Amino acid sequence: MSDSKANSKVVLITGAGKRVGAAIAQHCHQLGMRLAIHYRESVQQAADLCARFNQQRPDSAIALGADLRDTVKLEGLIEHIISKWGQLDVLINNASSFYPEPFAKVTSSVWEDVMASNLKAPFFLAQSAARYLKQQKGCIINLVDIQAQRPLKNYSVYCIAKAGLVMLTKSLAKELGPDIRVNAIAPGIVLWPDDETEFNKVLREKIVARNALKRSGTPQDVANTAVFLINHADFITGQIIAVDGGRSLGY
Repeated sequence: MSDSKANSKVVLITGAGKRVGAAIAQHCHQLGMRLAIHYRESVQQAADLCARFNQQRPDSAIALGADLRDTVKLEGLIEHIISKWGQLDVLINNASSFYPEPFAKVTSSVWEDVMASNLKAPFFLAQSAARYLKQQKGCIINLVDIQAQRPLKNYSVYCIAKAGLVMLTKSLAKELGPDIRVNAIAPGIVLWPDDETEFNKVLREKIVARNALKRSGTPQDVANTAVFLINHADFITGQIIAVDGGRSLGY
């Protein structure tokens, strides 16, 4: 059933072809929103998701490919959406480069790659989208990480980037208020990396045991939080909501 408050909303989600981004897209679409599904490499997944959405409700989704490391293309991404639907209500910065790199082996190219998707692109996408979001009294949701406050060994650049995204969230809440709300979601374990090299079964069990709820979450937990921030959080801005089963409490 569609939420009447959501019916006309247009939502851009970066990295929405699979995993958490796809779950957020699915939930938003179920509530009647129109989706701009950004992808970089997940071409087929994004196309399949878009096709399914349009079969369920015609003209309700588009798939947009772009390398977020190229800031020149970011404004074009926004303008494509405006030319299609004439509005933009929600920007969800979900795309993220996440991989281990020991401190001693970090190169400038690694730094640029991780910073681009996790921090640089969210900043410049927000800049390009701001005037349209303002027209709709819209919002920005950034996907950060509990590791922004609890650094993970061998992921220093990633943790630094996410910590920067936390501050970006708070800064933009001041810069863009009162017309645009800006918040962030900090997931804990809601979906393990596809590569089990770093997080084997034993380590996964240890990590889950440190949660107050003693279980992993799901991408749907993040999607539910995103929809709450879109539709039911008119007086919330500049906040970081941990969706981590209590992991950030220090268990």
